[in-house]
Amino acid sequence: MSKTSILISNVTLFTDPDTAPADKQWLLCKDDLIHSFGSMESLPESPKAVLIDGTDKLLMPGLINAHNHCAMTLFRGLADDLELSEWLNKHIFPAEAAHVNKEMVYWCTKLAAAEMILSGTTTVADGYFHEDQAARAFLESGIRAIPAQGIVDFPAPGVTDPTTNIDAVETFLAEWKDKDDNITPAVFAHSPYTCCPQTLQAAKALATRYHVPFFIHIAESKIEQDIIMDPRGTSPIRHLAALDLLDKDTVLIHCVWLDEADREIILESGAGVVVCPQSHLKLASGIAEAATMDAMGIPIGLGTDGSASNNSLDLFREMDILAKTQKLRTLDATAMPARKALKAATIQNAKILGLANVGRIAPEYKADLILLDTNQPHRQPFYNSDSLVYSGGGADVETVIINGRVILKDRKLLSFDLDQCMTEVRKLAAPLGLL
Repeated sequence: MSKTSILISNVTLFTDPDTAPADKQWLLCKDDLIHSFGSMESLPESPKAVLIDGTDKLLMPGLINAHNHCAMTLFRGLADDLELSEWLNKHIFPAEAAHVNKEMVYWCTKLAAAEMILSGTTTVADGYFHEDQAARAFLESGIRAIPAQGIVDFPAPGVTDPTTNIDAVETFLAEWKDKDDNITPAVFAHSPYTCCPQTLQAAKALATRYHVPFFIHIAESKIEQDIIMDPRGTSPIRHLAALDLLDKDTVLIHCVWLDEADREIILESGAGVVVCPQSHLKLASGIAEAATMDAMGIPIGLGTDGSASNNSLDLFREMDILAKTQKLRTLDATAMPARKALKAATIQNAKILGLANVGRIAPEYKADLILLDTNQPHRQPFYNSDSLVYSGGGADVETVIINGRVILKDRKLLSFDLDQCMTEVRKLAAPLGLL
């Protein structure tokens, strides 16, 4: 469907985590923006708009997934129940070398986009190889995306000569910068143990020159300091600081193994931290001290990581696990309230990713919205927004609007043929012995 005015009526409206849901509301979108909203008593008279009945529905901002490797849907379930080093080096890297190509990235990213849209995610930050094909898949699916071309210092899919890895990223940035409102290209340096200091600095310089985010995996495992290439500091974070890579446009992924000095460095730099609690649990990486960092003032965001290490892309499930693991880690039931988890998946992720007008419902913000069915046993009674985190999940999402377009209606994807996509992914999976 093309962009137009959309009027949602008689709905429970949840504008942001700091505001209580309000019953019997209406909301009007015009083109790609939220125009206005209010109580049903003030409903505009017969506007020319697509009408959506919000009875027994809750309308909220679309969720933002701040870290994913979308094409890795192909490897979902391929190598479960393994620790990080064995999982990555003995299974994932070899599988990527053998099976990652343009066709794989396109179709498997499209499958991830469908899964995310169906579970209420309207924006995703992605990092992988052949990222031009990921951007193409995102564009066709309708999801808002920050695709970041991956960088490593060894032959990688699409970049067989690692001496050209920075050039490959610049080609990607030049092609996609300002190409479409929904796509913001970015730079993804895999980690300090796969990228040497010179590569990291060149990657960050490129991101700065193009005014785009710089993503990096950091401090994910206990042994990471021992495997960093040419360490310049006594911890992974101090290594990045010594290379002058930390600022407000740097997005630090994982940050499980930090000490107090690391956290102070991050705070002073203005960098954001994105945690992926289910991936951390599955790979036994540990539990990031997200509540501690949040209390310090470090922006804390939330991602799922890729399907190979989660294995779900449902951010409702991720919010629930984030809140509960922080309670478990601290033995304090108040350490990470549901409201903070909601912030991580909306307002905070938008801030970390540099998205000024998404993540909440407000006039002139992007019309990225989701409608949930609250007339379900697991959603009743609905006392407050905590139930969004602790009850139900992405399967309650009925309608998704992204950039003013209805992308999902009555749980039917409108932007592309999902059956065709799943068929193509199954074909790609067959050589891996999954079928």
